[in-house]
Amino acid sequence: MISSARFIPGLVTVTFRQLSPRAVIELAAETKLIALEWGGDVHVPAGDIARAREVGRMTRDAGLSTIAYGSYFRVGEETVSNFAAILDTALALEAPAIRIWAGRRGSKDADPSYRRRVVADVLKLADAAGRAGVRLCYEFHADTLTDTDESALELLRATEHPAIRTLWQPPHERTVAQRCQSLHAVLPRLHHVHVFHWPRRGERVALAEGASDWRQYARVLRDARRECPMLLEFVRGDDPDQLRLDATTLHVLLKTEKRTPSA
Repeated sequence: MISSARFIPGLVTVTFRQLSPRAVIELAAETKLIALEWGGDVHVPAGDIARAREVGRMTRDAGLSTIAYGSYFRVGEETVSNFAAILDTALALEAPAIRIWAGRRGSKDADPSYRRRVVADVLKLADAAGRAGVRLCYEFHADTLTDTDESALELLRATEHPAIRTLWQPPHERTVAQRCQSLHAVLPRLHHVHVFHWPRRGERVALAEGASDWRQYARVLRDARRECPMLLEFVRGDDPDQLRLDATTLHVLLKTEKRTPSA
């Protein structure tokens, strides 16, 4: 029997804020990174509908797909009504999902009333997004309510909704085994994965240096038979040549894990 896991290689475009959308598309196409998470800070600003339509069209014309719109909306911190411009932009881009941030406080600093506010606001946003056929995905990040596995799972349980999913990236300062457990815990609600290798927080290195770690993360997905976009992020030196190397590593890694006989 053959595992049905399918990995989709891609790119988080904020990796190259210094490049134009067209240049990002050309680089992604060259390196066969077929799924893009478009950033909402530089490449596709919220509310610029014409820009979103243009970038979406360029993406599709290049044979690539938009997997998500990477917003910086901080739920529980910003007015819910301000999300309308983000949703409209995602729709113009033809993005099926929007990245959101679970507040601006780490779980240790979030009292119950703060968590309740985040949850209430998320559910309001999810209703609006769901009606539009769009999913919301939590950024899996420090200094938010997804900064620990326990807090992230508590938030996901509190926001059970057809339109709510989460992202995942390797939590800092944990063993590979602990990270595999972290990934496994969010599998039922996982949308896509951000791929990078930081030996220490903020220290960007070539993905090849973390290939053995990423084989184990990919194995978690493979064993669960999950189709999952795997998007490169945080390239060393913001260097397109480094992306070319990292993309080669990613393709080899995903090909290795793609079709493995199971017992």
